[in-house]
Amino acid sequence: MQQITEQQILAMAPNAAAASNGRKISQKGGFVRLLKSSDDTFYMGECTGSGKSNYITSADFQDGVPVCRCSCPSRQFPCKHGLALLYEIVAGKSFDICEIPEDILKKREKKLAKEAKAQESASGADEAGSAAGDAKKKAASKSSKAARTKKLKKQLEGLALLEKLVQDLIRSGLGTFGGASLGTYRDLVKQLGDYYLPGPQRLLNGLVLEMEEFQKDNNEIHYDNAIDVLERLWTLVKKSKTYLTEKLEKEEVGQDDNLLYEELGGIWKLSELAALGRSRQDISLIQLSFWVSDDAAGKQFVDTGCWADLSSGEVYITYNYRPYKALKHIKQEDTVFGVAEPASAACYPGEGNLRIRWENAEIRPVEPEDLRKVREAASVSLKAEIKAAKNILKNALADTMFVRLLSFGQIGQCEKGLVLQTKEGETILLGDAPGMEPSCERVGLLPDESLLRDQVLLGAFYYDGQTRRLRLQPLCIVTEKDVVRLLY
Repeated sequence: MQQITEQQILAMAPNAAAASNGRKISQKGGFVRLLKSSDDTFYMGECTGSGKSNYITSADFQDGVPVCRCSCPSRQFPCKHGLALLYEIVAGKSFDICEIPEDILKKREKKLAKEAKAQESASGADEAGSAAGDAKKKAASKSSKAARTKKLKKQLEGLALLEKLVQDLIRSGLGTFGGASLGTYRDLVKQLGDYYLPGPQRLLNGLVLEMEEFQKDNNEIHYDNAIDVLERLWTLVKKSKTYLTEKLEKEEVGQDDNLLYEELGGIWKLSELAALGRSRQDISLIQLSFWVSDDAAGKQFVDTGCWADLSSGEVYITYNYRPYKALKHIKQEDTVFGVAEPASAACYPGEGNLRIRWENAEIRPVEPEDLRKVREAASVSLKAEIKAAKNILKNALADTMFVRLLSFGQIGQCEKGLVLQTKEGETILLGDAPGMEPSCERVGLLPDESLLRDQVLLGAFYYDGQTRRLRLQPLCIVTEKDVVRLLY
């Protein structure tokens, strides 16, 4: 019997509804017949459906990763019937032995022939063809360099426009940023798109949104938030102008591992990150927390996952961006309750919790040894972690949170609220970061008090502008036997 997990099925599903419907078909006994090949590479089922005839569904494991096919009219791939067949395998249902159908064998032969032809074509190129290819690549490289140079110059024009705007706001104060002027700034937000500056565009839009909210309710928190956005915008403009100017002067207009490339709105390909030496091989990652946030300024939803590297204890972050306009086409990510083992992953440039990304990964169940490694990686010094968090968070362009694993003695209530205390007696107030789903209240709802003593916490350090102090938002508690998620 093939080994496949529910996490793998969820990763394959085009959306959560398809996975849920597939699970229901399996649980309700939707298959009237189940078959598999003697070599365990092919599975097939006859499934009842809304049509006059039963649907014939199959899963081909020739390359290890199942390829699902179905006779139903659905345009989803895999469809709910294909996913249901995989759930039958997970459930350990009994499959009768059958021969692999002729049409499947022909599809396999065709695939192998196509791969062989591609390999032969690549290896059979002669010197003349190679020289022609080199010349073509050189011409393309020259053309690409010219295009990148043009783009950088256009970005500098947009930054100069934005610099003047920010200087005017700093001189006159945000109090003048309202009424009729808001319409002017909204137009400028749209205009920045013509300068290839989606990063600054998002920040300016966030500034406009905060001032709009301030005009509605006069809540000072929006004014404070606007100041923070303005500071970040000013820092980005100043550093980016220097960065782009130096690249043009040195005629080094290609990509580099400078954080500003992404801050300006650049999008990395995995191959580009690998070329910069940012690949990670043979890595095992356990997800400890997951949440979805609404980025109104960027007009998108963001699926965020926190992962611990089992070999180093480093905490990485994954982001899945889903623009409002493309929600039908981009699948929402979901919680992973296993250990991801990608063949290769790549880390983005930056400070603090680096963003990590991969294309495909095997998902295996969490074992006690994995939890032991996570607990051993936790820091026992709150003072050291606070110092590291301050160094990261003081950078105006850094993420607003710094996630770390911390060993604690106990968590309990004090006059000022929920507090974490280490075994050495160091303390820090817990809280819910602005814009984050609340998790502190869930700490008080934990059914077992032992979870609040002598355990390991995954927490996010953040600066609380209201109290002007560093706080820690609890994300999960790691015990010797389980991961208790407060955000999932």
